[in-house]
Amino acid sequence: MTRLHDADRRDFASDNYAGIHPEVLEAIAAANGGHQTAYGEDVYTSRLQEVTAQHFGDGASAFPVFNGTGANVLALQSVLPRWGAVVCADTAHIHTDENGAPERVGGIKLLTVPTPDGKLTPDLVAAQAWGFGDEHRAQPGVVSITQSTELGTVYTPDEVRALADQAHDLGLRLHMDGARISNAAAALDLPLRAFTTDAGVDLLSWGGTKNGLLYGEAVVVLDPTADGGLAYLRKMDMQLASKMRFVSAQLVALYEGDLWLRSAQHANAMAARLRAGIEHLPGVQVTRPTQANGLFVIFPAGVADVLRRRWRFYDWTVETGEVRLMCSFDTTDADVDELVAAVADAVA
Repeated sequence: MTRLHDADRRDFASDNYAGIHPEVLEAIAAANGGHQTAYGEDVYTSRLQEVTAQHFGDGASAFPVFNGTGANVLALQSVLPRWGAVVCADTAHIHTDENGAPERVGGIKLLTVPTPDGKLTPDLVAAQAWGFGDEHRAQPGVVSITQSTELGTVYTPDEVRALADQAHDLGLRLHMDGARISNAAAALDLPLRAFTTDAGVDLLSWGGTKNGLLYGEAVVVLDPTADGGLAYLRKMDMQLASKMRFVSAQLVALYEGDLWLRSAQHANAMAARLRAGIEHLPGVQVTRPTQANGLFVIFPAGVADVLRRRWRFYDWTVETGEVRLMCSFDTTDADVDELVAAVADAVA
């Protein structure tokens, strides 16, 4: 097949724009050839369970799925009754970017809470965690947090623990959407289990696509008592891969060594470099903390339109002109410096 795109082009719209990390691509090729038992009874999915235990403890088990939306819906659905609800931030991906999948596929009511920085706190959760026993209200059953958040902020282990303790005291589960969990670990300089298993998280959507995989994530059950029939729901929710070895092999390649961390550290460093390059330019307003690999900016009037002639990036808050710039594992110093120079020219 003839290549149809410019392989040297990189944008700042999303870390989903990036291709496959070369080491992951090699893993896919290594997993090819011959026959392996389908639907997860293969050696790569078995190895993934060992890698999962290394990161999250011996009681953890992984259920590979196709994508992040599937992981989130499957995880939440597995621990909720039909009348159950999820408390989440109003910026949560499950609320803003999954096109009703939790509601339509999972049959889940979302109880959203406005937050200043994308992070829930016990006080914010309390605003929606009420009405227990009231037959007129969907019953809160899960608190869902995102790490790192959609606003680029990161929960500390103590913040996660406070939410876990509150949830468990109320009889709720704590779910973490970890689409960018590697970026959070890199920012915190902590192992993955420090703010998941050890902080009381029950269920994790373990991300990979945003950090160099072709496709694939996993639902990780951290508390064995939180496995509410995932093996059956995964098929019912159309997330059971027949050739699962190719999903599992990617996750093994990413998390078996330090590839996940190296890639996330690099993406975070590129975001920090971008911020340092533009935050002091005339009229440029960096609107939020840069703790992971995302940068939120309001440019002077007309500047964003000039930049869009060369790069793609997304509007975040249309009313204020705020845009989001994302860095990836393959963003280079030169990519960042080119954008910084273009912003400087545009605002001059």
